[in-house]
Amino acid sequence: MSLKVEAPADRGAAAAGAPGYRIALILLGIVVTPVMLSASTLGSSLPLGRAVSAIIVGSVILLVVGATTLSIGQHARQTTYDIVRFPFGSTGAKAINVLLAVSLFGWTAVTANGFGVAVQSLLVQLVDVTVPLPVLVVVGCVIFVASTAFGFKILGNVAQFAVPVIALILAFLVYQALSSADTLLDPVEPIRWGVAVSSVVGTAIVLVVTAADFGSFTRNRRQAILAAVFAFGIAYPCLYIGAAIPSAFTGESTLINAMSVIASSLPAIVLLMVAAVTANAGNIFQGTLAISTLVTALRKWQITVGIGVAAAIVGSFDLVAWLPSFLLFLGIAAPPVAGIFVADFFLHRRTGYDNAVLTSQPAIRLQTFAAWFIGCVIGYLTAYNVFSLTGISSIDSMLISAVVYVVASKVMKTTRNSIAK
Repeated sequence: MSLKVEAPADRGAAAAGAPGYRIALILLGIVVTPVMLSASTLGSSLPLGRAVSAIIVGSVILLVVGATTLSIGQHARQTTYDIVRFPFGSTGAKAINVLLAVSLFGWTAVTANGFGVAVQSLLVQLVDVTVPLPVLVVVGCVIFVASTAFGFKILGNVAQFAVPVIALILAFLVYQALSSADTLLDPVEPIRWGVAVSSVVGTAIVLVVTAADFGSFTRNRRQAILAAVFAFGIAYPCLYIGAAIPSAFTGESTLINAMSVIASSLPAIVLLMVAAVTANAGNIFQGTLAISTLVTALRKWQITVGIGVAAAIVGSFDLVAWLPSFLLFLGIAAPPVAGIFVADFFLHRRTGYDNAVLTSQPAIRLQTFAAWFIGCVIGYLTAYNVFSLTGISSIDSMLISAVVYVVASKVMKTTRNSIAK
């Protein structure tokens, strides 16, 4: 198995062949399955007009954060899991990497489950045979692990083929929905608009937070920003709106069920199968990088296989019911990580990431964890309407953590200077 291109020197060499559009296709290949799953839920939970406005606002947030994290990755030529050592400390970063690894594994399991459900539906429609879901999830995980084994270069090649195919199939589904005799429905109990934006952000926030992994492969900062614009400014909202439209006409919370009401679910099934392969190849690739910082005794191919086995087990259960809560959790807990390491970059790292700094600072930086914790608490309180700041919980948690981190850093610096005098 490959997965070898992670050392800074190798990343620098790889950067020569990684223009922004190629990075954007890889990001889209990873995020497309979460979009297909969560957009249907959103489309059935809000009137379409309000859903579209929530998608646009959420996409702008992802664009801003994504452009920043991709640029930081290009600047540092290190993975996210190495970059977070600077604000959180070399030991403290492991706790954050656990959070990111759990998040990546969660999406891996959800995507594996979606692949199994899609193939199961396909077999019923084509040959009227019902294969147990766990068997199909295992088959899917074997394909995902095999796709991951060939590393970053193959991820790009697969995405270049798969993403346009996915976009064409989705365009066909939207055409079928718009030309059907169905009319737009108003949900009986619509969700709050701020929660909808948090869900849109939460769908891709782990990818955006960890986008430095791919930013480190980009040719230069301009290409990193172009990747963010293509992926999150243009393609992401289009995919999200397109996947929400069939559910807005039917009230169904899954794309397959919505299309079975409108016309045929067969194109939706094929779309989800193709999307699952590209998504989980990327999820397992990033998950392997994250876990390799925590479990140094294992080789990367062993970690990759372990993720595949665990995803096969967890993905065999019904995970769709857990999706809204999972998205809300990610939309609140993950953004503070980005807020903190972005603030850390502008405060301390604009001249570069010098590993020698790590030996001169505490292994666990408690003030950084306090900033992350306060941001999460504020995010949860605003999510459950205890009070309101921006109206978008994921933004509240990210901004508060960044502000607290900046203030804490200033106070610590002033204190150190006073003691030195």
